[in-house]
Amino acid sequence: MARVLVVEDDQFVRSALIRHLTEATHTVRSVGTALEALREVAHFPFDVVILDLGLPDLDGSEALKMLRGITEVPVIIATARDDETEIVRLLNAGADDYLTKPFSVDVLSARMAAVLRRSRLGPADGEAGHLIEVGGLAIDPLRRHATLDGLELDLTRREFDLLTFLAGRPGVVVARKELLAEVWQQSYGDDQTIDVHLSWLRRKLGETAARPRYLHTLRGVGVKLEPPRAGAAAR
Repeated sequence: MARVLVVEDDQFVRSALIRHLTEATHTVRSVGTALEALREVAHFPFDVVILDLGLPDLDGSEALKMLRGITEVPVIIATARDDETEIVRLLNAGADDYLTKPFSVDVLSARMAAVLRRSRLGPADGEAGHLIEVGGLAIDPLRRHATLDGLELDLTRREFDLLTFLAGRPGVVVARKELLAEVWQQSYGDDQTIDVHLSWLRRKLGETAARPRYLHTLRGVGVKLEPPRAGAAAR
């Protein structure tokens, strides 16, 4: 079962996708515009996004670029456009797969399964299979599973990678440049991207930048994760 966001303005196509995906036991949310899609991925964790290109407010290629600025959730482009140059451009821009309409539900299911398999084989999966424990945090990189004080954390792919990277270096201040290189696989980028993900992660850890428990920002230096001090407020 996967958490799927369908971004499609054609009501007939949208309804058909929702019906098929729901029957396949996936959890589905749907929107009809690019801006609604951006709001959805900012507030809910998804395993895959099915993105139409012909959206009423913003072309899907621009929507893809904006999505990639805030999340690494796998994106399958679903559109009537079949120009090879366009397909290559979108795949290079961050799309994980491309389906040309009309397509069968069986093909969609197979493509989704392949994308989900690839997305769940991140860098952490090939590394040590040991449990990382820092204070009340317990992270299993192999299973991509994390808990805080025994409660499961509902993390996006990027949030999990960020938390795992920092927890693997407890007490070590990590520069933003290193986070971009190791977690985002980018040699340069916008610090705001890191700040946004840290904010989301803090919220799920039950803390704030003003009252940190695990994540501590050193202005102008970087970020470190360390266990809370004795007497720190509980989650």
